[in-house]
Amino acid sequence: MLDFWIAYHGYFLAFVIGYFLGSIPFGLIITKLAGKGDVRNIGSGNIGATNVLRTGSKKLAAATLLADVAKGAVAVLITLYFANSMNFDMFFVYLTGFFALLGHMYPIWLKFKGGKAVATFLGILIAGAFWGAIGFAVIWLATAYVTRYSSLAAFLGCIAASVLLFIMGNDWYIVISIMTVIIIAKHHQNISRLLKGNESKIGDKG
Repeated sequence: MLDFWIAYHGYFLAFVIGYFLGSIPFGLIITKLAGKGDVRNIGSGNIGATNVLRTGSKKLAAATLLADVAKGAVAVLITLYFANSMNFDMFFVYLTGFFALLGHMYPIWLKFKGGKAVATFLGILIAGAFWGAIGFAVIWLATAYVTRYSSLAAFLGCIAASVLLFIMGNDWYIVISIMTVIIIAKHHQNISRLLKGNESKIGDKG
């Protein structure tokens, strides 16, 4: 009976846990509660921490970053518990992380117009592939420090995590690589602005 439930309902559970946790728009919620209005009306219109920073509040940006990281990590940790205690296949866990990423990018609550999911990606790495998170953090911090381009730091960090996990033979590298491709595709406008030299830098206000 348990095998039947796992086979026919496990992946749906992965979708529910991953997507709906990932779709919580913390950046929008936090800025509205703080009286900063709708963060989608400033800067890039993104609901992530980088755009929240353009409200002028580092505290709100930090809170958004932590919340977006946490939802990715929690989604993976919940399904890791099921995998360990109820013999769920690890693919179930990978799928949950993938849906958490999509939830942030395409939240049903915001008519499927979400963020770039970089912080959520980091949370997924922290919970599921910690060395990938280390690789991401090192490259993100170095790139952001040198260039002050959050977008460039983000997708280079994602690439670094994917490559590191591949080199280490970590089973997460396949799904992380797929997520990396999606994140880079989501940054297509940023890439265009980077090539033109008019991409916003960290700390720029809307």
